[in-house]
Amino acid sequence: MDELETMAACLGAALKARGWWLVTAESCTGGWVGQVVTSVPGSSQWYDRGFITYTNVSKQEMLGVAAETLAHHGAVSEATVREMAEGALARSRADVGVAISGIAGPGGATPGKPVGTVCMAWTTRSGACEVRTFHFAGDRAAVRRQAVAAALEGVLALASAPASA
Repeated sequence: MDELETMAACLGAALKARGWWLVTAESCTGGWVGQVVTSVPGSSQWYDRGFITYTNVSKQEMLGVAAETLAHHGAVSEATVREMAEGALARSRADVGVAISGIAGPGGATPGKPVGTVCMAWTTRSGACEVRTFHFAGDRAAVRRQAVAAALEGVLALASAPASA
């Protein structure tokens, strides 16, 4: 079992203990978080579904991200991932959601958003929301792998928080 699968197994145990279901909304990771969590035996007891929304149109159609948000902030922004995470929760039966959008490279960088820029949001049904921008180093595979790890860590933090979160 590699590091990501170990993290996913720990996450699954925490979600199952809490009685929570997970939903994922992924762009630059292309479903890798969903793949890692479903590699854990029994994940059907805590993983509801995943959305892979690689284009702006899919973010709008599948997750309800506002065209204005994308036009004003771009796909790789804290505003967009917040709407992605909220949309994923609204379109699922999950209790906690994570959304990821970033620039894995080698191209796609823009002024102020270099390769390795990845935005994430974690939300819960109870209204908790954390949004964060990361700047990962390395090639495309390294950026994506670090994004998957950070996504899992963020969900685990929420699932392990006191019950009021």
